[in-house]
Amino acid sequence: MMLDLILLVLMMLAALWAVMAKTLLKSAIGLAIVSIFITIFMFRFDAALAGVFELSVCTGLITVVFLSAIGLTKPLSHKQLQEEAKNLAKRYGPLPILIGSAGLLTLVLMNIPFDFPLVQVAEAVDVRSILWNFRQLDLFGQVIILLAGSFGAVILFKEIKIDEWK
Repeated sequence: MMLDLILLVLMMLAALWAVMAKTLLKSAIGLAIVSIFITIFMFRFDAALAGVFELSVCTGLITVVFLSAIGLTKPLSHKQLQEEAKNLAKRYGPLPILIGSAGLLTLVLMNIPFDFPLVQVAEAVDVRSILWNFRQLDLFGQVIILLAGSFGAVILFKEIKIDEWK
């Protein structure tokens, strides 16, 4: 139990570092570290197949893809980085409040109790039944993550000018 708490705190610190890092390279490395902690948790909860998938795909493949993409981008100057930071603060300042409000509204509208069990033991039950009957919040979170990634990719490629690719 104490080991799980220590691992959870370390994972949260790595996630915070990944989000707050000044460079994309450090963020990608922080994301890989978070994925390693998730892998450890999966193995500790006897989800060996999910742990192997997390380790190989998320920790390995996704990190390599991110590092390759970072290597192919042109670095910004210090002045450009400062201007970009100011623009991001203006643009995304109210975003945490909006996300928190949307999350609470979702919990209220979906009638999900705040004291729901974090771990449910499933015996010989159909996976579809578990996902649709017990883990709706997980599915909702996965859909939100997929949409956020899609919108992020659209915004990233929308801001790139054609001249930059020549």
